[in-house]
Amino acid sequence: MKYSANSVWENKDEYDVVVIGAGHAGCEAALAAARLGLKTIIFTVSVDSIALMPCNPNIGGSSKGHLVREIDALGGEMGKVIDQTFIQSKMLNKSKGPAVHSLRAQADKANYTKTMRKVLENQENLEIKQAEITDILSENGKVIGVQTYSGAIYKCKAAILCTGTYLKARCIYGEISNATGPNGLQAANYLTDSLKSLGIEMYRFKTGTPARIDKRSIDFSKMEEQFGDEKVVPFSFTTNPEDVQIEQASCWLTYTNEKTHEIIRKNLDRSPLFSGMIEGTGPRYCPSIEDKVVKFADKNKHQVFIEPEGLDTNEMYIGGMSSSLPEDVQYAMYRSVAGLENAKIVRNAYAIEYDCIDARQLSPTLEFKKIDGLYSGGQFNGSSGYEEAAAQGLIAGINAALKILGKEQIVIDRSEGYIGVLIDDLVTKESHEPYRMMTSRAEYRLLLRQDNADQRLTKIGYKVGLISDERYRYLLDKQDIILCEVERLEHTSVGTSKEVQDLLEKQGSTLLNSGTTLAELIRRPELSYEVLETIDKNRVLLEICREKNPTCAEKLYHEVVEQVNIYIKYEGYIKRQEKQVEQFKKLETKRIPDDIDYDSIKSLRIEAVQKLKQYRPISIGQASRISGVSPADISVLLVFMEQYGK
Repeated sequence: MKYSANSVWENKDEYDVVVIGAGHAGCEAALAAARLGLKTIIFTVSVDSIALMPCNPNIGGSSKGHLVREIDALGGEMGKVIDQTFIQSKMLNKSKGPAVHSLRAQADKANYTKTMRKVLENQENLEIKQAEITDILSENGKVIGVQTYSGAIYKCKAAILCTGTYLKARCIYGEISNATGPNGLQAANYLTDSLKSLGIEMYRFKTGTPARIDKRSIDFSKMEEQFGDEKVVPFSFTTNPEDVQIEQASCWLTYTNEKTHEIIRKNLDRSPLFSGMIEGTGPRYCPSIEDKVVKFADKNKHQVFIEPEGLDTNEMYIGGMSSSLPEDVQYAMYRSVAGLENAKIVRNAYAIEYDCIDARQLSPTLEFKKIDGLYSGGQFNGSSGYEEAAAQGLIAGINAALKILGKEQIVIDRSEGYIGVLIDDLVTKESHEPYRMMTSRAEYRLLLRQDNADQRLTKIGYKVGLISDERYRYLLDKQDIILCEVERLEHTSVGTSKEVQDLLEKQGSTLLNSGTTLAELIRRPELSYEVLETIDKNRVLLEICREKNPTCAEKLYHEVVEQVNIYIKYEGYIKRQEKQVEQFKKLETKRIPDDIDYDSIKSLRIEAVQKLKQYRPISIGQASRISGVSPADISVLLVFMEQYGK
């Protein structure tokens, strides 16, 4: 029984924003709303699960690192907290171009949760409440409040759904099925019915996690030790790089083998994934070990990463071996791996099923199209990953606050950030599995690098009100210095002196036959701004940085050098993509009126009319990315829009 009518009572405190769920999306949403001056309350089924990492113990990774830096550039919190709580850090893909460089940090999971909780507890305008939300209350299509399991009503002007994997959650391995959320925490069993009563369409997705193994039972001598970077790069643009140069923990690499695969193949009939016991759809790009063995039958081994869950625990995460097989099979397959022969499982691997939504019901602001004041962010939107969740939570929190304040809400487009790609894909494209961010999804990834996230998005964060004057001035100074230094290098000539030729010979670079510019030399793959210091007689960059910002001169100097190198080396490619963005922007700025009658537009195909009516795109650009809307349909729509304008 949920609750009886006579147990309903109204909390006298009224709130501007209610956030439902305190995972990575909920934390960013609540902090953003509170920092913008809105009276905010965040609900969680357990205060101990705030910013919980129920799966992998890391933040960042390929493309996900971009998201964390963009969250930071907008004024979010994730980057700051991981900088304080990481135990190993790596810049991935360093052998490739800067477009795909991505930070990834191993987290101390308990410390990350503790640190983020402390931030929330000390945030002005923000309250934390442990309670399960069972109903979204609305009048005339507008949110007016929420109701808890105990019957308490909390009135609000906007609500943000950040329920993650908790709605009607079910954890499964073998024949065992527990109606719990991740890590055995309480599931949220009633809100789904309320959402369906509001006309919200739901999906059933699943994800999974590997076992945690006691460190003392692992033979690391049979594994390859994995170290962090010698020079750590922080996630947050506000973190002093010197503060993150710490002694780092190690991870280890081992592999499955044919014996492992044979154990799995023999027990597939006992896997709920293959027996039909699991109904939800799992993530294609983060498959279970059963999936890998079946789908990649030609491979005789798969990587297994052994990662510490923290400095004060012996639990080790077995990355790459997510599973829902029975406990006895888990022991057999893990113990077949080199170094895990005597492994003792602390926590069994399991799959988790949960309710989420078809995100096409949302506008690009992450507000439900048919429910005024109701927003949604995180895995509940059909995505996967802590970083994707935090990015959506931040945007939902910002927009809920801006709407209440009567200000224009923000939409980051695909040319401005990975966050824009993520949200546009979710609200525009049909997805039958948890969405995962990847660099290949971004058309303009050379412009959307992790190193320039501040230059792309901090202005938006400042305009919204989440970036301080001091931080914004630092950015403007940095941009001015970069432009001036690039200009100087383009117009500074060097000749064929012995000093120049000796330097080129030392670096294995072709000698000069005639004079050239410093910029032309930097464009050579083997040369860089730093290498040319001895022949750059007019260089005063460090002095300029000291003059502009005496307290952060060294930090500013290194950031400028990085940007100067990248801009000069990739200038041709960057300018080409900037022209592509200009064309993209033309379609994005062609807004489609809310009241447009697609049925009245002659020559539009029936499928296009149906899809356009379903999605109600806000621009021609968004319309062009809807599956079922062809280029010919877009041409018809453009002609109609021109006539409509007249």
